[in-house]
Amino acid sequence: MTTAENDGTSPLDVEIGALNGGSASLDQYAGRAVLVVNVASKCGLTPQYAGLERLHERYAEQGFTVLGVPCNQFLGQEPGSAEEIAEFCSATYGVTFPMTEKVEVNGEGRHALYERLTGFADAEGHSGDIRWNFEKFLIGRDGEVVARFAPQTEPESAEVVAAVEKALG
Repeated sequence: MTTAENDGTSPLDVEIGALNGGSASLDQYAGRAVLVVNVASKCGLTPQYAGLERLHERYAEQGFTVLGVPCNQFLGQEPGSAEEIAEFCSATYGVTFPMTEKVEVNGEGRHALYERLTGFADAEGHSGDIRWNFEKFLIGRDGEVVARFAPQTEPESAEVVAAVEKALG
């Protein structure tokens, strides 16, 4: 795995809104390991919400957080309003992990958070544009990206769990 050029700033230094309004205050996660995932409610991978929630619950007390980032750029699979997204995630999957506002992860409108994440390559060497919903980035306690996982990689897979446990050290 390779990292993007480090300009001395963490992905957690950017401003992004919370799903329910106001700021998501990413700086509150400083010193925690954070799994950032672009999510969608109407995708074949949407059942990953259940695994993300279990992962969040399993490691939260050790300093870990899943951060869901809704995105509607892949075949319009996240068309809902903030209220609809929140209701779906809570009612369908019991999601308690934090969610940001809906953003773009690719293209000219790419959010600054993803500007900082996409330079990091996964184990297969893929860097750059997000390929699909549920691509995952693990940020270590030091604020640096330490791993990237393909959308199809299940949240509770051996490689994700191992990376989270290593990041929690």
